[in-house]
Amino acid sequence: MQTRSSGNAQGIDVSRYQGSIDWAKVKASGMTFVFIKATEGQTYTDPNFQTNVKGALAAGMLVGTYHFFRATSTDGAKAEAAHYANTLQKVGGAQTLQLPPVMDYENNPGNLSKARINAVAKVFLTELERLTGRKPIIYTGNSFAGNFDVSLGAYDLWIARYSTSRVPDGQPAWKRWTFWQYTDSGKVDGISGNVDMNEFEGSAAELRARYAPATVPIPTPTPSNPNPPSNASEPPKGDEPMTAEEKAAFDALKAQVDRLQARQQMEVPSWAKAAVDAALAYDTKNPLFSIENGASYDFYRFITVMHRRGLFKK
Repeated sequence: MQTRSSGNAQGIDVSRYQGSIDWAKVKASGMTFVFIKATEGQTYTDPNFQTNVKGALAAGMLVGTYHFFRATSTDGAKAEAAHYANTLQKVGGAQTLQLPPVMDYENNPGNLSKARINAVAKVFLTELERLTGRKPIIYTGNSFAGNFDVSLGAYDLWIARYSTSRVPDGQPAWKRWTFWQYTDSGKVDGISGNVDMNEFEGSAAELRARYAPATVPIPTPTPSNPNPPSNASEPPKGDEPMTAEEKAAFDALKAQVDRLQARQQMEVPSWAKAAVDAALAYDTKNPLFSIENGASYDFYRFITVMHRRGLFKK
């Protein structure tokens, strides 16, 4: 697999073993992202999970979570996925975090065959995606990764290999890593003792672009009313009138857009241009926004997600 690069984004992963964490110091030390332990098996929840998520988000880090996988049957895999998804609801759900949920599958206490390892993994991953709306990442060790078949290569790989000179080995399912956990004895300001250190295969901006656009909550579209009342407000497009209910939903959406746009402004990034153009063209008489002076990153991310969900199609 590929080597590390000086321009790659750096991050950590934590659990209760790191104790109380000063997240502002962690962020100031140059850490861009963190994966936080949420759950293990069918019942265990890390006692520091919610505190760590809230602290990391408040510090401005990109946050993901992970589940330590123990299932030896497909029913067990489904139960673990449900436990993980339910626990994520305590911090607003997987959709509110910038990074996807993670299946941490690194050992085989049930002495399963490779076929069974893949079967239970696939059930967990499929069920977790169904419950959370996010495609998970697979975390595993350099040796254990050889158990996974090529079909699991559709999932991004977070691999552990503790070395300063040897890269992770190529595997049947993966030839590249997305995240590399390269040591378990790192030192970071804000954390007492050792912490796992990780690297993403690109810059911080590329990390945001890869995962963050899928995390913005999308307003639920209001069903159209075939018999709009006589007090309908201004049209959203063409000459079709809005009902009072639709007008309220439109005003709420516009208020959210305005709040996002008012943050630190930047020019339209290339990845958001198609979405911005579609949004502006949706209703030229009553535009949702104007970007003459630019807008914030979160604004462009929000518009991009709405575009991908088809909300600007006429």
